[in-house]
Amino acid sequence: MDAKARIKKIAVLGAGLMGHGIAEVCAMAGYEVAMRDIKQEFLDKGMSMIKDSLVKMESKGKLKEPANTILGRIKPVLSLEEAVKDADLIIEAIPEIFDLKVQTFKECDRFAKRDCIFTSNTSTMSITELSKATERPDRFAGLHFFNPPVLMKLVEVIRGEKTSNEVMDLLVDFVKSIGKVPVRVEKDVPGFIANRVTAPSSVLLLGIIEKGVATPEEVDAKMKSMGQPMGPFELMDYVGIDTQYHILQYYEKTIGPDYKPPEFLEEMVKTGKLGAKSGKGWYDWSKGRPEIDLSKASEKINPMDFMFVEINEAVKLVEMGVATPQDIDTALKLGYNRPFGPFEIAKNLSDVEISARLEELAKFYGKKIFEPAKTLKEGKLSELLKKFGYE
Repeated sequence: MDAKARIKKIAVLGAGLMGHGIAEVCAMAGYEVAMRDIKQEFLDKGMSMIKDSLVKMESKGKLKEPANTILGRIKPVLSLEEAVKDADLIIEAIPEIFDLKVQTFKECDRFAKRDCIFTSNTSTMSITELSKATERPDRFAGLHFFNPPVLMKLVEVIRGEKTSNEVMDLLVDFVKSIGKVPVRVEKDVPGFIANRVTAPSSVLLLGIIEKGVATPEEVDAKMKSMGQPMGPFELMDYVGIDTQYHILQYYEKTIGPDYKPPEFLEEMVKTGKLGAKSGKGWYDWSKGRPEIDLSKASEKINPMDFMFVEINEAVKLVEMGVATPQDIDTALKLGYNRPFGPFEIAKNLSDVEISARLEELAKFYGKKIFEPAKTLKEGKLSELLKKFGYE
């Protein structure tokens, strides 16, 4: 299906971190873009960030056209009606507040053309639930870009319960037309693919602290000594302890009680130990990035345990019909800049080895989410991969 024939004008709602990046990517691919926000200062800031980015790329010879030509395709607007009235595709990138998104989509539904396709760049919310704000659930889907959209190749294309096959195919083609790599999320589950597969790792990390197995620095030193650019606790500080806390709360509500944030994490949020942005989290950031003492690398941590819980979650997603093994590997490699996806690693391990370790983890940490998926328990991983032509 040819996206360029069907989509001419795009409305990007939100000029913030994600919104301005998405608008820039679409304009670079030749689309006319209306970028809408609620205040002129937000629009001005978004436009100036786009301009800086384009000028930088132009100076490095990375653009096919002059920066000004591309910039000329982006029209900043304050009126929602003006932004969406002749749009063929809407990409919503406003703050992650459910009621705000619902209200925005309701208004879009009034102003947009009947055949306009609605999409949300949400990283957490149910596409099915959001689509209920409109009269077009069949023309409503998720387009989850990764940050920063100009550099990150991955886009998750998410099917809501009523999204039509035609819309899914068109959006996959659209993602390719803007130079990105689409993965199909065929079932609307919390976390979609990339964030969902890594979700149990966060539970394991916090379990290690809760059970006193090792300290954050011992874990980070171990992971860094194995070539990771940043340890997981340092990364949590960098992203924000409050962000991690809210994600876990959301998963607790939508997936299950195993994701309930531990009390010490709640305490850190309450006392304002939010990581880099507040100057203190797991580490002291008042003098800049913390020095991790690599000699503290703990042998009590087995880095493969993180891999095992991710392989397990990846297998569950295939069992649930969420995505193919190929798309899951692509999502993890591109979304997290990894050399291998979970199935590429799992192919070199035995089901028995993975299952046995998962049983141990589930028992030690008291978490059902670590229990091996049906396919692994029954020793049928290679059969599952064969079914998808993934060998």
